[in-house]
Amino acid sequence: MKGRTPVGPRGQPLHPRSFPSDVHDVSNPVVTLLTDFGTADYFVGAMKGVILSIQPDATVVDITHSVPPQDIEAAAFTLLAGYNSFPAGSVHVAVVDPGVGSGRRPIILEAGDYSFVGPDNGVFSYICDQEPDFRAFHVTNEEYFRQPVSATFHGRDIFSPVAAAISMGIRPNELGDPIHDPVRLKSLHAERMKNGRVKGRLIHIDRFGNCITNISRNDFTEPAHLKIRGKTIRSFRRFFAEPGRDKLFGVWGSAGFLEIAANNASAAKILGVKRGEPVVLSTDAKSA
Repeated sequence: MKGRTPVGPRGQPLHPRSFPSDVHDVSNPVVTLLTDFGTADYFVGAMKGVILSIQPDATVVDITHSVPPQDIEAAAFTLLAGYNSFPAGSVHVAVVDPGVGSGRRPIILEAGDYSFVGPDNGVFSYICDQEPDFRAFHVTNEEYFRQPVSATFHGRDIFSPVAAAISMGIRPNELGDPIHDPVRLKSLHAERMKNGRVKGRLIHIDRFGNCITNISRNDFTEPAHLKIRGKTIRSFRRFFAEPGRDKLFGVWGSAGFLEIAANNASAAKILGVKRGEPVVLSTDAKSA
């Protein structure tokens, strides 16, 4: 594959264009995929095929294809937790798209050192919260689409070829016009209340039953406790296996948020909670 001239969806040659020196090198592009497609069908393979047909030197990495079907919030959190583990200049494609074929916009986001491609349905909300200096573009240049465009598979026909073009150095403004109103989910950030408490919520529950809150280290002052579903959590540990008597405890997770966990058990089941459950952090000096 080395030395082959990459071509676009219509067979036109694509030539790398250098980014400014303060952006990123496109000589060894990484394109990641995050979807709710699963792995039993052809969908993921077709997306990879389109990307590699355009940019044969790309390294295509699966973040996950096990996002619950049509669960935009789960996709938004998973993307947030993983995007900056990749080399600067990586292109992240996120396709959890219940509105495929409708009037929702295909967009590109430039945030931090990365590019993001996917539907404008809130899947990039948490990236926007984390990287407030982002720039967004509505993708309209059909010259970079795979033709004919299926009304039910934009992951293959729009998002994959657009991501491949970006990995070749094609600039977002060559693919569409800037926009200033991408769809946003509820803010990622916890709310600091007048009484000094922090009002947060569960933004994710992982497969172990750990409950990830949106409370960050900037929100936390010791000594403190959490209240959720009528229960008070006063124990905070450095790691899951650290000795302690309390069944439920708080721990700082790898995504940078405070998590509620349980010893060898599902904290979510013990608490009987789902994503979105409110959590209140109080300092002991101000607790009621």
